[in-house]
Amino acid sequence: METIAHIKEEFAKAEGKNRAFLYQKYEADERKGVQNLLLRYKKEDAALEKEMKRLQQMKSYEMQYGQEYDVICGIDEAGRGPLAGPVVAAACILPKDEDILYINDSKKLSAKKRELLYEEICEKAVAYGIGIVSQGRIDEINILQATYEAMRQAIDKLEVSPKLALVDAVTIPDITIRQVGIIKGDAKSVSIAAASILAKVTRDKMMEEMDILYPEYGFAKHKGYGSAEHIAALRKYGPCPIHRRTFIKNILK
Repeated sequence: METIAHIKEEFAKAEGKNRAFLYQKYEADERKGVQNLLLRYKKEDAALEKEMKRLQQMKSYEMQYGQEYDVICGIDEAGRGPLAGPVVAAACILPKDEDILYINDSKKLSAKKRELLYEEICEKAVAYGIGIVSQGRIDEINILQATYEAMRQAIDKLEVSPKLALVDAVTIPDITIRQVGIIKGDAKSVSIAAASILAKVTRDKMMEEMDILYPEYGFAKHKGYGSAEHIAALRKYGPCPIHRRTFIKNILK
């Protein structure tokens, strides 16, 4: 009789359909440890199947437009709402033949999961670009125009030229490639979701660095958004160089 350790090793090495054979092989084994193993891996397989179905739904736009356009990028931003720091945009072209499990709207992911996905996206992407527009420029041209500027920067930094851009909600002026705006696109398109993760993680890292320079504001915690803690610090210490003056003028009155 196989030891439970050996059976566990068999399951660990098997993937997908190969496990069906193992379920059949050991279903009559009445040992509690074996039955617990079977239950564990059946749950894993069910979760994976559910995730693959979700991913297929999130690839619907890429599949729809992929028949006409061979290179599609997703575009999204992070940091339109904060009182401090830059706005960051990302453009990302994902491979057609490889899935990145659990990719999703960055707001639906934990910080740890975002960072892990960030590394995987950077490793597997056909190309990606990051655009960053400073708080000073935001004050100069307003946040919407600054967001467009960051998005154009991100597209320009792609090493592969896209034929189509899937964009979260907006239409970017002054770009020549065709665009498709998708409301809540970061939850509906894998390409936009990938861009949202790249933009969010990039900006969060920048704000954590700013926290070292300006520790009294708590940037590492709230990333520049208008939390009660941030507003209290702003009223106590006044603005620092990375605050958006046009965003905080009413708070400081």
